[in-house]
Amino acid sequence: MSAESPISAPAPAPAGAGAPNPHKQPLDEMMLAMDVVDTLRRRERVVQTELDEAGREEDLKERLRKIYAAQGIDVPDRVIEQGVAALKEERFAYKPPPDSLTVKLARLYVSRGRWGKWVGGIAGAGVLAAGVNYFAVVAPNAALPKDLAELHREVAALAVSPDAKARVDQVYGSGETALREGNRSGAKEAMGELKDLGTVLDRQYTIRIVNRPGERTGVWRIPDINARARNFYILVEAVDPSGKVLTVPIKSEETGKTAPVKVWGLRVDEPTFQSVADDKRDDGIVERDRFGYKNRGELAPHYEMKTTGGAITAW
Repeated sequence: MSAESPISAPAPAPAGAGAPNPHKQPLDEMMLAMDVVDTLRRRERVVQTELDEAGREEDLKERLRKIYAAQGIDVPDRVIEQGVAALKEERFAYKPPPDSLTVKLARLYVSRGRWGKWVGGIAGAGVLAAGVNYFAVVAPNAALPKDLAELHREVAALAVSPDAKARVDQVYGSGETALREGNRSGAKEAMGELKDLGTVLDRQYTIRIVNRPGERTGVWRIPDINARARNFYILVEAVDPSGKVLTVPIKSEETGKTAPVKVWGLRVDEPTFQSVADDKRDDGIVERDRFGYKNRGELAPHYEMKTTGGAITAW
């Protein structure tokens, strides 16, 4: 039985203490010098104090040696001296280049992520505006002569009566004159009038006296120029072959304006007015309620009752 020694075996030295680790490769001296400068900058407050006070530079070097020794890095004295000297001379400090045109262009390119989307947006908006202008203004104006001619052919094909044909040609002629004079708005107005003429020409309806409970069948007016006279009107409506009451453009002889209406008054003489009144007064129903008719392809209606053709749209 052997006796144990009262003295324990010495503990192994900690890593990094004593002799340098033979497995660690020495760093390039220039890299070490740069690392020294970086270490000094991270301790800027200490460095400023050490370098500003005369005679303290050696203490600073010794402190650096201890910092690197604790990390297991062997830094020669000449490298530490180079690093301290480089820090004093600002050898490894970044100095921005002078503010030249090349530098400004480089900075502009680097910051393209911020301004690029705005420039792209503005450019896109410009392209969009140009496209809208082309399709909304340029293209329609360029096609205006052709569109006017085609519309004239379509409407003229609907016209049957001589007066309808003459009116269609008259409106088309005014449109052509406007085009020759460069008056685009005038040409467009002529096209609008041709479309209205086409709507009227395409319609066929009966002009019927209004004959519903609670609604007037006729009215009379006192003209402004003669307080002792009376103008008599029978109220009528346009009914198509299916029985639908239509809205038609009627020009008022009182205002001179044309308005789309479903009921309007046709001017009659007093005997005709009284005849319709007597017909309704008999049993509350106008037996003879057909006032006239309008054929397809014609502008003017045909009247079966005596009338001047003058009309009113409000009463």
